[in-house]
Amino acid sequence: MTPEPLLLLGTSNRKKGAELADLFQGARLGIRCRTLADVENPITVVEDGSTFAENAAKKATGQARHLGLWVLAEDSGLVVDALGGAPGVFSARYCGPDATDASNNRRLLAELAGTPPEKRSAGYVCHMTLADPAGTIRAESEGTCRGRIAIEPRGTHGFGYDPLFELLEYHRTFGELGPNVKSVLSHRASAARRLIPALRRLIDCGVLRT
Repeated sequence: MTPEPLLLLGTSNRKKGAELADLFQGARLGIRCRTLADVENPITVVEDGSTFAENAAKKATGQARHLGLWVLAEDSGLVVDALGGAPGVFSARYCGPDATDASNNRRLLAELAGTPPEKRSAGYVCHMTLADPAGTIRAESEGTCRGRIAIEPRGTHGFGYDPLFELLEYHRTFGELGPNVKSVLSHRASAARRLIPALRRLIDCGVLRT
């Protein structure tokens, strides 16, 4: 039996990797998904782009050339309207290089202290880039999800700003709603759905193979 094509997810974050793997394997593409934590000697890519698209491209093409594998990388973050789009591309390191989810959430709440609910609108953004083993970009997509920042963290599901990101139509944060709802409504789910047709074409025509 021919092994299923391998798609390397360009993240070492286990929670994000599991979320991405569920999205793509749920589409029944007939692929194996692994993360950077599963391979030897991945490189460290400096995420110094000014946009999510630039950072996703750097991560996908750099790892693909280095490892000789198909790599799907994404860059995502939170854009808060009242903060002029911050934290944006700095979402993961809002409190500096040693930032944690907890410290980033604390800073966000401090920045929005005194801001009324109607002015706490925000959006999650995710840009995905697929690169072949030569480092050529073969597909890209972007997804968004709109909501607002809660007054305090609620829920224990997810990661990043999920306990603070409230979906208005549900009156719940991603931290409260859990993975099943997030897999349908999130920015990452939206970007994945838009990328899946291109992935399927590459697999069907034998370009993306073992």
